[in-house]
Amino acid sequence: MKVKDLSVEEFKALVRQAAEEKLEELLGDPDSGLELRDEVKEKLEQSLIAVQDGQKGIPIDEVANQAGLNL
Repeated sequence: MKVKDLSVEEFKALVRQAAEEKLEELLGDPDSGLELRDEVKEKLEQSLIAVQDGQKGIPIDEVANQAGLNL
């Protein structure tokens, strides 16, 4: 497939992906080599178990509103 064959949305996605890859290459992963605290690991494990048991989490819109973000 050639760039000329892409839709505008496909082209934007391609550019976005390329930019993200380049930024990751330049900046690296700031969390690389760090370890999670035990309480964070426990909370994540509890969350995974809850999802596996069919419990629903907080909708992303609600989380964004609580954080003062506009999606």
